[in-house]
This record gives sequence, structure tokens and C-alpha cells, in this order.
Amino acid sequence: MPTYTVTIATGSQWFAGTDDYIYITLVGTEMCSERTLLDKPLYNDFERGAVDSYDVKVVENLGDIELVKIEKKKYWFQDDWYCRYITVKTPTGDYIEFPCFRWLVDDKEVSLRDGKARLPQDETTRTAKQHRRKELETRQKLFRWKEWHPGFPMSIDAKAHRDLPRDIQFDSEKGVDFVLNYSKAIENLCVNQFMHMFQTSWKDLADFEQIFMRIKNTISEYVMEHWKEDFMFGYQFLNGCNPVVLEKCHKIPDKFPVTNEMVKDCLERDMTLEEEVEAGNIYIADYEVMDGVTPNGTDPCTLQYLAAPICLLYRSIRNRIMPLAIQLHQVPGEDNPIFLPSDDEYDWLLAKIWVRSSDFHVHQTVTHLLRTHLISEVFGIAMFRQLPAVHPVYKLLIPHIRFTIAINTKAREQLICECGLFDKANGTGGGGHVELVQRAMKNFKYKTLLFPEGIKARGVESQEELPFYFYRDDGMKVWEMVKSFVADIVAIYYDSDETLQKDEEIQAFVKDVCSFGMQDFDYCEFPKALKTREELTEYLTIVIFSASAQHAAVNFGQYDWCSWIPNAPSTMRKPTPTKKGQANVEYVMESLPDRGRSCWHLGAVWALSQFQDDELFLGMYPDEHFIEKPVKTAMENFRKKLAEFSRVVKARNEGKKLPYYYLSPDRIPNSVAV
Repeated sequence: MPTYTVTIATGSQWFAGTDDYIYITLVGTEMCSERTLLDKPLYNDFERGAVDSYDVKVVENLGDIELVKIEKKKYWFQDDWYCRYITVKTPTGDYIEFPCFRWLVDDKEVSLRDGKARLPQDETTRTAKQHRRKELETRQKLFRWKEWHPGFPMSIDAKAHRDLPRDIQFDSEKGVDFVLNYSKAIENLCVNQFMHMFQTSWKDLADFEQIFMRIKNTISEYVMEHWKEDFMFGYQFLNGCNPVVLEKCHKIPDKFPVTNEMVKDCLERDMTLEEEVEAGNIYIADYEVMDGVTPNGTDPCTLQYLAAPICLLYRSIRNRIMPLAIQLHQVPGEDNPIFLPSDDEYDWLLAKIWVRSSDFHVHQTVTHLLRTHLISEVFGIAMFRQLPAVHPVYKLLIPHIRFTIAINTKAREQLICECGLFDKANGTGGGGHVELVQRAMKNFKYKTLLFPEGIKARGVESQEELPFYFYRDDGMKVWEMVKSFVADIVAIYYDSDETLQKDEEIQAFVKDVCSFGMQDFDYCEFPKALKTREELTEYLTIVIFSASAQHAAVNFGQYDWCSWIPNAPSTMRKPTPTKKGQANVEYVMESLPDRGRSCWHLGAVWALSQFQDDELFLGMYPDEHFIEKPVKTAMENFRKKLAEFSRVVKARNEGKKLPYYYLSPDRIPNSVAV
């Protein structure tokens, strides 16, 4: 009697094991095995982290094994089980791998294909074609699009984390509970003592040290010591939390009537302002997207205010980016003065604080939330809806959407929802953050997700002009490594552009992203189809880079740059000054966040800057969805390049007071998971 040896690996995460009954059926090209209960008497099968082997006896040879069917049936109560993989040793001694990496819940059956990746047009048997179709039909019922707010990218149709399909939930929801984590952060930072004085102002700037001093690091301490200085203000446009705002200024805009007379004392090259613009030495940061956004009104006892500043910056002879002029609103006028470095100390300081506060809002809501979290969720949902597990692009992308839909759902449940945690400290809470995303979407272009295109569009690509722009330089290196890796994978499975064009599933994936995920907004210019392998390579590079490197660059520096409250105020409690000479130290302190909001802000940036306990970094693929040797070789080459660049970044940062490590590959998580 022929015997097939089946080996089953149970996941090592919490609660992965099960006491339920597990049955298996082997489906071959000739016949099927009987439904077999996998059980060893006096042995506790399917424990967490276990690898168990069983013999399945059949009357005659099954032919080539096409599917493995796994079935879980309740024993005492429903006990979810996480299966990592199954291997089958045939009577002839061959080993066949069946990747699973999913949860079995309730009394349901899962059918697995062997680990070889296949395009839809490569399927030759009826069983294989039906399996692909049924898998997608099932997934499309589970992964439904839903509009959270008009004008937003679409999100998953789930009100709470517990409503998500089990396979995309966090292993432990407790670890990503925002309320719990913020409270824990506030406790760890020892700032509870200030919470009872919620709406009282700090007495002076040094007072902020009372909450800041608990946890320090190299960058945050340096920021505290130098935040008032113009060079530090300018440096953050290059390598701070929001390094995507600075643009080359080709013409001083009419709405920002800065004259040479105003700034001539700050210019170092014996040139006029107009000549400096022509020479490419002038940059601009325009927060027009903030204009008219409704400030937080959830607390009627404390008015909060927003601005939409424009800031002109100058590349000095020492290649520092220095602020030249600041206007706090978009429409010029007598009640909207242009603040200058030559103004009174507190006038100039307050103007810079307003820019930093506006930058904080744009960073949190546009750069971080929209352009990494929400767009990664769109790619993830479309992937689950349109690509079966046997598709090579599914295998490539699945590590890079790990927990993304879950963290976004959790955020909509607790963080950015009405009366959520976001409202407690942020000036754009209470609905302003929703308006901000809706406005930003109007200028959201697919091409700007191409990292080199985004850099070029802002005119900041020159290393000679901006030699210390580490976000750009490191980002380009990581982009090219990711793109090279993706190109290797694409070349393995697509031998021609025609092969890509015939792949109905990948075309459906791209169309789903555009037509449903991005709601067919024409101005976003997302492709509805891909014609060449180069287009596919760029598209998949966007997906991976946005979820990994781009998110790392704009997320994990939040405590570094925002923990010193005056450098990144989450709200402002006084309106913008309407004339010069209005500011003094008392006015500045009354403008900055009060004690309670400072504590909430500090807890938030601390919690959001932490890696997950079980974080997987770029190039780490412990779940072996691919079994083909050429892919494993490509992965190993990718890891070698990443490791070498990590060493380069580490060497560059040695002894630096302001190290830049956010795009060091060993600090870039694979996916948006926090």
C-alpha cells in the first residue's frame, strides 16, 4: 500500500497551536486520498512551534499531487490554528512543499497549492484553474472596499480590528492598542503628575524639560539644545520627520512679496535675491494645503489655531539651509507681516514655531498617514482581492503588507476617529485632519510615489547644491536596491512584455487599485493597466518602498524630532500675530501646548516611534512563500546589498551629533505595522 508522509509545521506565535481535530486529503491528478484524521495517540499534536509528521496510506498511487486539503473540526470549543507549511514525501521519495502561513478558524477547509509560483496563463489543469478562481471569489467576499470619508483612498470594510479576516489581524491585539500604549508611554515617561493641570500653561521654555528629561537620546537632546537656531530649523527640512516639503524656488510667488531689501543682510554671495533665485540658491516650503483647515474645537474651554505659512530658505556658502522669511498665511496684507531673521528675537522665534507646528500637521496627516498608511492599505486590499497565493506577485508583496490593514483599522477605531486620541492633543483634531487628507488628495500623483521622480519634481536632486540631504541620498540607494530586487523577480516569471499583458490577474490588481482603491480619481493618474515589465517593476517597487523605506523615514524619527515640544507643537493656543512686536516670552508660552496636551503629544510620538516586538526588517522573509532557487538567490543578493549599505550608514554616523539612520536597511521594517 503506497504511503505518503505528511509533515505539518505549526506557527510559533502566541495561540498558534490547537486541540481541534485536523484532517487532511491529498488531491492527485489520478485520484484523491481518503479524508484522514491526523492524530497520534497519547501525543499532543499541533502544539505552538511544533513540526509533526504523519503517514497517509492510499490504495494506489495518486499521480502528481495538485492540492492538499486541510480541515479543522471543533473538539471542545473552536480553537484557531496557524499552519506554517506542509510537506509531502511521495512513495517515490520526492518532497513537495505547500506553503500555508494562514489561520484556520471555525470548521473550515483550506486547500493549498504547492509552493511553485505560477501565472494564470500557465495553469493547465481544470483543478488548478478552479482553485485560483474559488480562492479569489472567497477573498473578495472577505476583503471589501469601503469609503471611510469622501475623497479618501478606500479602506477595508471593517468597523473594528476584531471584524477583520483572521489572517490579517495582529497576533496579539494588546500590543497595538493605542489607548493602552499611549497610557503606558505617559506612565513610562513619568508625566502623569502633569495631567491634572491639563489646561495650564508652562511658565517658560525651560519648563518643558520637566517632561522631556525622562527619556533622552542623541538627536532629541541636540534638538532641545539648538532648536531656536536657524540652522537647526533649516536642517529639519532635509533630514527631519518631514523631509519632503522643501522645493527649489524658481520665482518668488506673488502671494509672498519678499523683497531684496528685506533679506539682503542675510545673503552671503554679494548677489541680489533675484540673482540668488536664478542661481538656484533659494528654496521654499509652502503649506498651502493647511489654508482654511478647521482647527480643533472639541474642547470648548480652549481655542486652538492653525496657520498656512510660506517659508523662504537660503543655501548658505557653507551649504546650510537657512530661513530667510516667513509669512504665516497665504494672502499678503498688513495684518499678515513677513517675519525676518532681523526681527525681534521672539517675533522671529514665534514665526518659526508656527512653521514647525504646521509642518507637524502636514507630516502626520499627509506625509505619514496618507502617503504611507492609507496608500499601502489600498495596495494590500487589492492584492488580496485579485492575486491568489500561487501568483508570484502575491508571494513578493505579502511580507510588505503585513499588519498594515490591521494597524489602519485600529487607528480608525481608536486614534483618528471622532473623539479619538488624535483629538486630545492635535490642532487638526476634531475633523481638521480629515479635511487635510481630502485637500492633499487633490494633488496626490502616482508619479510622486516614484522616489526619484518625487525628488526631481521638487528640484532637490543635486548633491552639489544640497550635499547633506541624507534622506534623498539614502532613499535613492534603497530605492535602487529594491527596484533591482523586484526586477530580478519580474524577470524570473515574465519572459516578455506580452506575458505581462496576458496576465489577467496582475492587470485586475492594478485596475482594482485605480478604479476602486483610488476611486478612479483621474487627477491621481494611477495606471489602470501595465504594458511593460519596466512598468511592472516600477509599480511593485512603489508598493514595497512606500510600505518599508518611506514609512520608516517619516515615522521612526518622531520621538527624535518631536519630543521637544516647542520644536513640533501639536497645537497652538493663540492666533498668529498680526503685527511685529506682539510676541514676548509670555505670548510664546501661552501659544504653545498646555501641560496636558504636551503630555499626550509626548506619549504619542514615543509610542509611534517604537518597533513592533516581532518586527521584520527589509529583506527578512522567514515565511518561505517562494520555493524556487532563482528567487532565493535573488533574495540572498538583496540581503547582501542591504547589509553592506547598513554598514556604510553606520560608518557615516560614527561620532555624529546628528546621525541619520532612518533609511539604514537594518532599521527599515518590511511593512507599515505601527
